[in-house]
Amino acid sequence: MPDDSRFLVYGAYGYTGRLVAEEAAERGHDVVLAGRDEIKTRDLADELDLPYRTFEVSLAANQLDGIDLMLNCAGPFDRTADPLVEACLETDTHYLDITGELPVFERIKRRSDEAEDAGVTLLPGVGFDVVPTDCLAAHLKARLPDATHLSLALESDSGISPGTLKTALGDMTGGGAVRQDGELRWVPVAHKTRAVDFGDGLHRAVTIPWGDVSTAHFTTGIPNVEVYLSLPAGARRALTATNYLGGVLDSKAAKSVLNRLVDRYVEGPDEEQRTSGEARIWGEVRSSRDRLVSRLRTPETYELTVQAALKCVEKTLDGEAPTGYQTPAAAFGPDLVLELPGVERIDLADGEVVARETGPDRETPAATADPVTEGDDDVDAADDPDLGAEAGDADGEDHPVEESSADPGEGDGDSSPSPRAVSDDTSPAIRRRGDASGTTGGEDDK
Repeated sequence: MPDDSRFLVYGAYGYTGRLVAEEAAERGHDVVLAGRDEIKTRDLADELDLPYRTFEVSLAANQLDGIDLMLNCAGPFDRTADPLVEACLETDTHYLDITGELPVFERIKRRSDEAEDAGVTLLPGVGFDVVPTDCLAAHLKARLPDATHLSLALESDSGISPGTLKTALGDMTGGGAVRQDGELRWVPVAHKTRAVDFGDGLHRAVTIPWGDVSTAHFTTGIPNVEVYLSLPAGARRALTATNYLGGVLDSKAAKSVLNRLVDRYVEGPDEEQRTSGEARIWGEVRSSRDRLVSRLRTPETYELTVQAALKCVEKTLDGEAPTGYQTPAAAFGPDLVLELPGVERIDLADGEVVARETGPDRETPAATADPVTEGDDDVDAADDPDLGAEAGDADGEDHPVEESSADPGEGDGDSSPSPRAVSDDTSPAIRRRGDASGTTGGEDDK
């Protein structure tokens, strides 16, 4: 990174923002901390011996003098991203963030031409959302160039920060989404369940409106994209229930109560959890004739976010990122994730490992080695009561079991609504209900 490059971390005193700021200071980067709250921003700046600025997102353009790049860590990004992108375009400043919010990716993508004219990069999603999944999608596309369907699934040991949970609660009533024949389509949250092997046997996972429904299509051009999250049975049922509680959860009073409960009881993973935890990502591509699977094993999600975000900042300031709207893998290639400490990538074909690559070592206990077979053909689902007999039917099949109901036994599997097209005139492409103003209630962050 050039010695004269300076970047700004907005939302620096939030959970993830603070981790990023601490690591940036440790690396000796020329970084400015920023946020809405004068006291919190100043206290952190004093602690890290760094300069700081305080401002509302709507006034950001007046505060970017001498700044080459902004890294936005302040969520909900549905409220902060638009005004900060506007400020960056106005001041010729590169914009990066750690969002995973699908509508945010879609809105920023629409400003690509403006960014190219300004000579700047717009690169949202440089954390766990969506660096590893985007890189895995690009890698799978390279393995099967004629792929027509992409499925991704995630599983994590990690807890969740207050800001991430607040964002998730705010998104629950917005419904789910998939990419179908190249178009974004509405679906109920958790409208599909499938059995996924992350390397240690089959786990149930349900569809979620993850940012890759937008970014993976941009990166790979694959027209059909679904993203799944591995959850216990109770959590899957609770997620499905949000489809029926949307009106209640969407009220301002309910959101206010939920946010107060989050502030009081949720702290985010501690240092030991971040050091010892890990995440697992599974990806599958299919064409009319072939099916291939690859997997990633990564450090804990917040640990990876810090490393990935700063890696993308450094590469962008080094001039490696194209101008305009970009995704992590589109900007830096599918092997970006292998530049991060503690990452392992495994390729499978016909249930057998055909390639294994690792990133730099990290100073943590070694992870358990991944099995040498895909596992779908080895796991007896009868041994796992959470999977049930239906998951066992995946054994020996080309494609793991896939259903329309949220869980076996909870419906006949045929009652889910068909995906509904999202209008091209909708702005954002998938809109969250509620206030879309350019101000935020605070940088509780991701």
